[in-house]
Amino acid sequence: MRYLMLMVLATVLVGGGCSNGSSDSDGGTDTDTGPIECNKAQYTGDFTICAQEDMAILSGHTSISGNLDIACPSCTDLSELACLVMVGGSMSIYSSNSLTSLNGPGDLATVGEDLNISDNDSLINLVGLDSLDSVGGDLSISGNGALTGLNGLGAITSIEEGGWLTIENNDSLTNIDGLSGLTSVSAFKISNNDSLINIDGLSGITSDDQSITITNNAALTNLDGLSGLTSLFDTIISENPVLTNIDGLSGVIKADYDMKIENNDSLTNIDGLSTLENVFQFLQISSNDSLTNLDGLSALESVYSAIRISSNDSLTNLDGLSALTQIHEYGLTIENNASLSNLDGLSALTSMGDALNIFDNDVLPDCEACDLLDQLTSVPASIDVHDNLDDTCTPVPTGCP
Repeated sequence: MRYLMLMVLATVLVGGGCSNGSSDSDGGTDTDTGPIECNKAQYTGDFTICAQEDMAILSGHTSISGNLDIACPSCTDLSELACLVMVGGSMSIYSSNSLTSLNGPGDLATVGEDLNISDNDSLINLVGLDSLDSVGGDLSISGNGALTGLNGLGAITSIEEGGWLTIENNDSLTNIDGLSGLTSVSAFKISNNDSLINIDGLSGITSDDQSITITNNAALTNLDGLSGLTSLFDTIISENPVLTNIDGLSGVIKADYDMKIENNDSLTNIDGLSTLENVFQFLQISSNDSLTNLDGLSALESVYSAIRISSNDSLTNLDGLSALTQIHEYGLTIENNASLSNLDGLSALTSMGDALNIFDNDVLPDCEACDLLDQLTSVPASIDVHDNLDDTCTPVPTGCP
């Protein structure tokens, strides 16, 4: 009997919802049908809403100490959560396919941990979260097929340090202007949003050392919304087929980890990196079919780990690397660039790491690699030069392998 009593108590204090008849922290099930009075103490524990009637248990409460999950296919509104000001744990709204907006918790100001809004088929906007100004963990908005904008998130100014902003797989999303108040976030991922045209809603972000991932956005043409950034951490910009420029990165001076720009079919230049001076790990420019030059890297002086330039079919020269003097650790790979005819842009490079790999560049003479070896102050331990254009230099440089 004592064990049974403890189990019942745990249900009341730790979790409730899903039409299981759970009681609120006042000790009874809320059956009021009149105007909601916000006069109840904090609901203690986690709570899950699976049906419209579950919300009655939270009606009148201004806060919940634990997690709040709303997974309610039949719910059409969240009006009974009108008193809610704070969720102490995470809040998730998912698989609630009858919701078209989040109207209801209009006074909600704080989510202590993560906020997840995902897989809600009819959700058009996020109106109803207009008072929310603090998210203590990650903010994730994903898989909402009808969502066209993020209106309703305008009060959010920061996501706590270490938290990620993730916006992905929202097929109808055309803009993220609803995030225009956001000034600080540690990292963000914008991925697989087929209708997203721009990311101007991120223009207020000015925090340093961002990790950014922008991938597979079929309609994205520019990154102008990133104009406030001055330093990056880990950077991936890939598979955005109509992205023509990255001018939005024109304020970035350094990348403290990797920078990868790859598989952007319409990218013709990387002039937006014209102020970039240092990459502290790996720089990769690969498979950008329309890229003709690297002039945007004209300020780049050093890369700590390695550089890889590969499979850029229209790239004719590396003149944009004319300020590069050293690659500290692993070295340089230049591979499978069908139109690259010379390495003149590497004339200032005197120090390299362990490896030099230059191969499968159809119109690049092998002797260009030999010239590069001649100018280095020390020879890399590994040299792999093959399947470029047969030597056309006379005489062949002495450093040729």
